[in-house]
Amino acid sequence: MRKRKRVRSAGCRNVLWSEWWIWVSKDATKPGEGQRVSYTSEPHCQITSMETGKNTEDHLKAHKMKKKILRKQVRAQHTLMRHEGIECISHATQSLVIANAGLGNGMSRHQLHRIVDNYGVVETLLMPPNKPYSFVQYESTEEAKKAFDALNGKEVTLEDFDQNIVLYCNFVEKVFWKNSVPTSLPPDLKVIENIISSEEERKMLESIDWRGDENTQTAQKTLKHRRVKHFGYEFRYDNNDVDKDNPLPGGLPEICIPFLEKCLKQGYIKHKPDQLTVNQYEPGQGIPPHIDTHSAFEDEIISLSLGSEIVMDFKHPDGHTVAVMLPRRSLLVMTGESRYLWTHGITPRKYDVIQASELGQKVGTITADVRDLTLKRRETRTSFTFRKVRRSSCNCIYPSVCDSQKGQQRQAEPSFPHNEMEASELEQQYVHKVYEEIATHFSSTRHSPWPRVVEFLRSLPEGSIVADVGCGNGKYLGINRDLYMVGCDRSKNLVDICGEKDCQAFVCDALSVPIRSGSCDACISIAVIHHFSTAERRLAAIRELARLLKPGGTALIYVWAMEQEYKNQKSKYLKEKHGSKDKEEESSTGTSQRLLDDQKHDRSSQGSARSDRLLDDSEDKGCAAKPVADSRLPVHTNRTSFHSQDMLVPWHLKGGSKKKGAVVDEASLAGCKESQELSPVFHRYYHVFREGELEAACRSLDCVRILKNYYDQGNWCVVLEKL
Repeated sequence: MRKRKRVRSAGCRNVLWSEWWIWVSKDATKPGEGQRVSYTSEPHCQITSMETGKNTEDHLKAHKMKKKILRKQVRAQHTLMRHEGIECISHATQSLVIANAGLGNGMSRHQLHRIVDNYGVVETLLMPPNKPYSFVQYESTEEAKKAFDALNGKEVTLEDFDQNIVLYCNFVEKVFWKNSVPTSLPPDLKVIENIISSEEERKMLESIDWRGDENTQTAQKTLKHRRVKHFGYEFRYDNNDVDKDNPLPGGLPEICIPFLEKCLKQGYIKHKPDQLTVNQYEPGQGIPPHIDTHSAFEDEIISLSLGSEIVMDFKHPDGHTVAVMLPRRSLLVMTGESRYLWTHGITPRKYDVIQASELGQKVGTITADVRDLTLKRRETRTSFTFRKVRRSSCNCIYPSVCDSQKGQQRQAEPSFPHNEMEASELEQQYVHKVYEEIATHFSSTRHSPWPRVVEFLRSLPEGSIVADVGCGNGKYLGINRDLYMVGCDRSKNLVDICGEKDCQAFVCDALSVPIRSGSCDACISIAVIHHFSTAERRLAAIRELARLLKPGGTALIYVWAMEQEYKNQKSKYLKEKHGSKDKEEESSTGTSQRLLDDQKHDRSSQGSARSDRLLDDSEDKGCAAKPVADSRLPVHTNRTSFHSQDMLVPWHLKGGSKKKGAVVDEASLAGCKESQELSPVFHRYYHVFREGELEAACRSLDCVRILKNYYDQGNWCVVLEKL
């Protein structure tokens, strides 16, 4: 009898499945005896004779392999579309995507380059970090097709891992990869190369005896993923603290003393450490992201990398990450923001993604340039981390992440105001007094006007009378010399600065401006109204602007937006480089402008100590935002997204910038370190507006109409016309 088998076979990449019929004699006892195999394929039938059973078996295996390759190709196509939005195509091009040949699989740039170079001239080789695929572009389509035919389904061995993988290829159109902007180190972080010699490294490593740890007091008792020893004081991982009253016998190893004296002499540290943690990391081991406990240790933390280099990951609370290369025998110095605010950790893996151009030698950040990334296999690394045990509570400027201040913070935080008197007192304490104190420093950070405000002022007719309500240091008062501009601000010290610039300005409250009604052709209110602490007072400020305008006059209003990420674009407030808070940068249009630092340190001190105008609740329907749930005002972390509409925003006063003779008020001053190394921090009240909230408030007034509303780099903006 004959047994009929039915299998399927894949042809080219765009497959039309064919039906194959194979006839095998059941009575055949020897290869080639009594066997005849035939198959048909639609739309044409084809019959082929097979000489041996072995050929039939090979034929079936080949078809199974083709099916598997096709299945893997399709899966790779879906992965690429899901990750990058790049679609694979059916016709040959110069560019290939090679699945399983990515940095995420353990394929190094050197090995992949050697593989793809066999088939032609490689113009571009792109290897995205942590992805399971790479892109290669050849000089010609013929070369790319040759590589496709040779590499699709090819099994290779990863050099660094002694593991076999199978490559799967697809054609893509020319790949345009966004160039990565080089990132800077986190603020207050330093990496010093070659801080010790090879001989000193050898002696320090030999001084740590890892044998017999189970019987010693300095042994690691809790961690499973690395070896660790403590000297001076034991760091307890169960409560992330040290027992300050129970020092370990022996103190720090003698061999470390000359090194610490060198660090003191060269100014890397100001206090001699009294606690040392030694960690030994084997390839594949790491440490979770963390911030060293504020209350446990002083500001300076230094870490020496011995035996091998490593990539350490730093992360800001807003999600911004920086990968930092720590070369062998280098010293990491963390102080200030990098020590108190950023987490740091080591991802557990057996290799690091690093720059290919300076393999193992690059100091600083690892830029995600897909044209210059490769893998570096990790080796055993030992870190010596030195700290100074803190003897008093931490009084840093980052209360949101400070364990010392979290308990005290709630008592110091003011509450959301529930009536007119409370609102007036809140603004007096957390707006007016603060700007009086910081006026000089505030003005020093206000140089360049915002382009769209300038555009509004230059669009006004010659001879127009314009009031800048909340003028700050007067940076808009001289923009258009064809206008008659006058400014007013609640801060006397800021108004004095306007006078020094020969600008016309006077002190007043934004809710009661001493200018005759209907006398202005235009008004501007830039980053002012968000300082009023109730919806009624914010509406009153808008009504006061309308009162000043002539019929047909226009007003431009800017307020902070709750949405610092809008239409999938982060505002410059979030994107601005950390540590460049007071630097001027050029905009894409070539106009020098402040990158919305006015969102971190607002430009106006406007608010009100009192209001002579009583508002009916019905006038503000639809525009009132709900207060925070527990009525306490949270302290915002600068350069991060807003999580509450009503909050206190810190201003870090630079040393020597405070108005001479001014008295620091305890209620609005977060405090300064005893050593005066950290400057005082003032908290300012803000209400950030949700989308549509500003327009709703304006529409509730029957004396104006909205000509334009827009979003401008983290601000909601409207242009009003007086009816």
